[in-house]
Amino acid sequence: MIKINQLQKNFKDFSLNVSLSIAPGTVTGLIGKNGAGKSTTIKLILGLLRPSSGEITVFGKSPCDFTVEDRENIGVALSDSGFSTMFNILDILKIMRNMYKQFDEKFFVDNCKEQGLPFDKQIKDFSTGMKAKLRVLTALSHNAKLLILDEPTAGLDVIARNEVLDILRNYLAKDTERTMLISSHISSDLEGMCDDIYMIDKGAILLHEDTDTILGQYAVLKISDTEYNQIDKQYLIAIKKESFGYSCLTNEKQFYIDNYPNIILENGNIDQMILIMLGGNKL
Repeated sequence: MIKINQLQKNFKDFSLNVSLSIAPGTVTGLIGKNGAGKSTTIKLILGLLRPSSGEITVFGKSPCDFTVEDRENIGVALSDSGFSTMFNILDILKIMRNMYKQFDEKFFVDNCKEQGLPFDKQIKDFSTGMKAKLRVLTALSHNAKLLILDEPTAGLDVIARNEVLDILRNYLAKDTERTMLISSHISSDLEGMCDDIYMIDKGAILLHEDTDTILGQYAVLKISDTEYNQIDKQYLIAIKKESFGYSCLTNEKQFYIDNYPNIILENGNIDQMILIMLGGNKL
């Protein structure tokens, strides 16, 4: 569905250099700190920026060769709705009817009502959660084969975040061929939804792994200075110095369970992976 090979984009104070692949029918997460390159990658995929070098293909073609039909098959939710904040939902309905041949007006209207979005209020008067729901529902309303969502839950409270994620889960569940790329710095949004995860930092991919592998085979060792000096380090990915000694990230949890039964070991999750890989030293 999406293939990126040695894609580079150079700015005055930032350079992006990434490769990634997203298969049809999968959900891929792109994680990293703010400014890591997530939004730049997404804009390049959509053809909103031109690469300095490298290759991007979506549906087997370059974004610069997209037809109107290709663009209709991509549902996009960026940080801005793309609509004037002076518009209301009734205005957006008129635009969507004319813009997309496969616009599902019933889906859009029913979900706006279900999510409590006011039809006659201007977008500028929406709450942050309402704006986020509107962005997502707009992206889902024209039966797109590919969803690209940039930080769709940023700035939302826990309840609003869960409501947005439920909308996405329900949409994906209705068609197993639907594909999604979702960027976020909120790891819990991704653990229960994504098939695989790419971690990006300072414009480069640091890690690509299946989510099940992260949750099942990764772990964090909490060890003293003495234990660190004695332990076999061949399966350590990154370390972070702590007041008690070291936090060490491994992708071979069972090896340390079998060989060091007395050390403190915590099951892996995306939050821990981010904290140690981006805040510690890679090995």
